[in-house]
Amino acid sequence: MGTGPKEAIIMAAARLPNKGNLQLIDELNEAPLSLFHYKAAITAGMGFFTDSYDLFIIGPALALAKTEFHASATTIGLVGSISLIAAFLGAIVFGRLADVIGRKKIYGLEAAIMAAGAIASAFSPSIYWLIVFRFILGFGIGGDYPVSAVLMSEYSNRKNRGRLVGLVFSMQALGLVVGPMVAVTLLASGVPGSLAWRLMLGLGAIPAAAVIYMRRHMPESPRFQAKVKGEAEQASLAVKAFSGGVLNSTTTANNSTDAQSSYDSPVSQKLSLFQFLSNPKYLLTLLGTAGSWFVFDYAYYGNAISTPLILKGVAPSANALTSVAISLLIFVVAAVPGYILAFTYMDRIGHKKLQIIGFIIMGACFGAIGFIPSLVHNLVPFLVIYGVSFLFAEFGPNTTTFVLSAELFPVSARTTGHGLSAGIAKFGAFIGVFIFPILNKSLGLSHTLLVTFAIAIVGALVTLVLPEPSGKTLEELSGEDVVPISNPSNSKISAVM
Repeated sequence: MGTGPKEAIIMAAARLPNKGNLQLIDELNEAPLSLFHYKAAITAGMGFFTDSYDLFIIGPALALAKTEFHASATTIGLVGSISLIAAFLGAIVFGRLADVIGRKKIYGLEAAIMAAGAIASAFSPSIYWLIVFRFILGFGIGGDYPVSAVLMSEYSNRKNRGRLVGLVFSMQALGLVVGPMVAVTLLASGVPGSLAWRLMLGLGAIPAAAVIYMRRHMPESPRFQAKVKGEAEQASLAVKAFSGGVLNSTTTANNSTDAQSSYDSPVSQKLSLFQFLSNPKYLLTLLGTAGSWFVFDYAYYGNAISTPLILKGVAPSANALTSVAISLLIFVVAAVPGYILAFTYMDRIGHKKLQIIGFIIMGACFGAIGFIPSLVHNLVPFLVIYGVSFLFAEFGPNTTTFVLSAELFPVSARTTGHGLSAGIAKFGAFIGVFIFPILNKSLGLSHTLLVTFAIAIVGALVTLVLPEPSGKTLEELSGEDVVPISNPSNSKISAVM
């Protein structure tokens, strides 16, 4: 049975935003940068600090734990990478759930899973239980990626969205720094290695607990609540309270049943998972976001988590404390400035453009080390080039892949798209972490980094399929910026046009 003109008009009208929604969304898009934006960024970013600490602390912890458990190289590789394969699953599962039942309901759950996984890991009685508990931890970490990114994206204005979402991601820098600092402090204090690695892992529960507390007071995403759930009035009141009155789009509906019904009605088409995955436009976008993120995480996590192993090859005489201290120096001198530069200049340079630049320079650094083998035997020049690769990883694709995936999908499938992108990326990270020690042993460090060089070039090429989102509204990017029907009597003409 075909669809007639009348039915087509009704269906088209149902997808158009109502006035209450339009007013709220316009205010969100054009709101000046205010304290409530940073409050939302810190709340979301604390989760990312926890993610980063938990993922990267396993490097120095494993250097100590492997002695206690007498595990094989394959088992150690699995311990280091299992949380990443769990994050692959967690990002996809929680990303989809956040589009179905809401961002806020998922927000505290994944933080609780992270806290439980960190504590359990610290009490692991064997290497196999450590693998199980790190899997649980990784599942929660994966869930935090799409929810933190998208919630901040949906609170942001169009001019500063890259800065705000990038600021959330930049909390990863603190995790990168605090992890080695904790390791150095414990080792320098003379804490036995058998206790030190357990403390390193267990301390990850503290920021996770803080995240649970902070997120209890953050309301649901106003865009999701207004455009998907059809609760524009409730969304306006919640965001007004959260912003301290900076956003005040609350309108008073008249007493008519029709007006109230219109105000509260759903206004965005709710995409099923099948509809999302069968849409050519979204599939192409997913290719760009997930593909570029996959190859980046392969390169980045393989190197970052294996940094102690890399340094051992460059400086064989360095002990565990020295290796961790050098890793900390690299993160502080190179990685942290990269994060700061990314969220400061991303919106000016362009999100897509910065990603391509970062991939190219990062790849060039790996290529230089690979094509000049003598560099792996000279610590200072090696550290300089290796540090520059970290600088442009952060001031580039490590930040931009997170941001792009949070802004290029429609509101009813935004965490789904980000979750799929982050999940596929974490699968790439799993491969990188698992295979890097194997490649390093069989090919040597120079040739292993040549593989990373090729991967970085692929990332730059895949990014080309994406649009440039800088300065555009989320609704413009997703095609949801349609004009509302303001006069019911002219609805037929407006809908057809």
